[in-house]
Amino acid sequence: MKVVSSLISSLLIKFIHRDFHEIYSRMSLFDRFLLLIVHAVDKMVPWHKLPVFLGLAYLGLRRHLHQEYNLINVGKTPVGTRFNPIDYPYRTADGKFTDPFNEGVGSQNSFIGRNCPPVDQKIKLLKPDPMVVATKLLTRRKMIDTGKQFNMIAASWIQFMIHDWVDHLEDTDQIELSAPKEAAKGCPLSSFRFFKTKEVPTGFFEIKTGSLNTRTPWWDSSVIYGSNSKTLERVRTYKDGKLKISEETGLLLHDDDGLAISGDIRNSWVGVSALQALFIKEHNAVCDLLKKEYEDLEDEDLYRHARLVTSAVIAKIHTIDWTVELLKTDTLLAGMRANWYGLLGKKFKDTFGHVGSSIFGGVVGMKKPQNHGVPYSLTEEFTSVYRMHSLLPDQLHMRDIDVTPGPNKSLPLTQEVSMEKLIGREGEETMSQIGFTKLMVSMGHQACGALELMNYPAWFRDLVPQDPNGHDRPDHIDLAALEIYRDRERNVARYNDFRRAMFMIPIKTWEDLTDDKEAIELLDDVYGGDVDELDLLVGLMAEKKIKGFAISETAFNIFLLMATRRLEADRFFTSDFNEMTYTKKGLEWVNTTENLKDVFDRHYPEMTDSWMNSESAFSVWDSPPVAENPIPLYLRFPS
Repeated sequence: MKVVSSLISSLLIKFIHRDFHEIYSRMSLFDRFLLLIVHAVDKMVPWHKLPVFLGLAYLGLRRHLHQEYNLINVGKTPVGTRFNPIDYPYRTADGKFTDPFNEGVGSQNSFIGRNCPPVDQKIKLLKPDPMVVATKLLTRRKMIDTGKQFNMIAASWIQFMIHDWVDHLEDTDQIELSAPKEAAKGCPLSSFRFFKTKEVPTGFFEIKTGSLNTRTPWWDSSVIYGSNSKTLERVRTYKDGKLKISEETGLLLHDDDGLAISGDIRNSWVGVSALQALFIKEHNAVCDLLKKEYEDLEDEDLYRHARLVTSAVIAKIHTIDWTVELLKTDTLLAGMRANWYGLLGKKFKDTFGHVGSSIFGGVVGMKKPQNHGVPYSLTEEFTSVYRMHSLLPDQLHMRDIDVTPGPNKSLPLTQEVSMEKLIGREGEETMSQIGFTKLMVSMGHQACGALELMNYPAWFRDLVPQDPNGHDRPDHIDLAALEIYRDRERNVARYNDFRRAMFMIPIKTWEDLTDDKEAIELLDDVYGGDVDELDLLVGLMAEKKIKGFAISETAFNIFLLMATRRLEADRFFTSDFNEMTYTKKGLEWVNTTENLKDVFDRHYPEMTDSWMNSESAFSVWDSPPVAENPIPLYLRFPS
């Protein structure tokens, strides 16, 4: 058999791109066949042009390969006494006891993992200079938006999620970057200082140092609860399980220093703050329901159950509502719904429960969690592809909600508020004057920025950052330049090496990346004609987009892997997604909530009825609903 296997492998490798030969040599024969299929599709018929059922099959094969070869543990597997999950039927303050096999996995200050092998860039931290890259290739010249596809609520949502998932522990040492002469005129700051990412020894021979995540990487809504017991104590009322919120305005409360009271307030703005307030109301409404239904539940029980329910609602909205708008194709509509409900669909699952494997019954409700042999974490590459600050505009367009809406429930513009007035403590004061409803309706009616070259907001290049407690720091930063530096500092592969590690054919020329002649000239100038020096962030912005995708395909492949992993590795979405853990009424709450509109309707029933014409709360609200398609979803062809 070894001889036969060797012969087959030697024949297959002739059809595999040379950049994949090394990883191919480490694969099983089965995985070599899968790589050949994926590789053939990539070269001949792009997967997004296939019928939906074939596109799903391709994505399933690709995801399997990523699960086998793009999950890299950083540090030793946490060692702890195996616990009995029955003793912890709730989400803990710091993320412990979520992995049923090891208590420390995914807890606050655990290591950030990897999807690609780290590439040491210490000698290339300033090549090319990050401020040159930011000035010539990133900084917005004229606002490019996403049309009707994606609105400002959608932009706020992903930042809301990042505040739930990941933030790197900083060192006490500072770095200073200075603008070189060739970029000085285009840089708002001549120089700026910032704290290094802290490098922590892993005690492991493969990857010797890593970064720690100061947030909990589970989908546990730490954005509203916090990632440790100290923050949790700050946000709880300790009455009927509820969280603190202003009953008068429906917005976040503030302490004596003017800081918002919520789970994560660092480097926030009104879009994130408004969503925090909305889901605090959601948590408190769940508490009210459970208290009425189960009179014997005390404060701690109500809090624990409500947190499970609220976290699951947020995860579900992200999976089958937000992501579907981000990747607006029939294939991804089918794929994301299959992640939650399985190929058998919602009606079948609601009637018969979870049946069969994750393919047929969905990841949610699986009999046991799955980590593919690598302890759960979020990753450096995941952080990198979520660099989406180009989604934000220069001003927020406020709408008049006191007039009769026009066609498609459109509303007239009353004023433009600069984004600088909407961040930090000043943003909290501005939001209190605007109010939740007017703010949300205005964001709903405004398209967000597109993830393109030369569309990074200029105001981000002279920004007041905050410390982990939400206090302003004295030194302003150039965030565009800093993001370029961060990827290099954290040894994230540059664009071509990143694609190689993700089984994607690297580019040979700038024309492989973009058709924009001006962009090609600038890329060639900044990177000296060397496509292998292209920074990941720049490549993701420049890359030709799949029709319907707001992000690049390169970024999407990290999504493909990690979106499923966030669900399948978590026992509260798999083995413990049941009535015993959530309560019967709590589970019903999750199962009957399908999208963000449902949450709005629960707390602000007049809002979507009066001002939302679109099908999803994440698309621009005056856009028409999607026309019904009589063809079954799995049998559709791309338009």
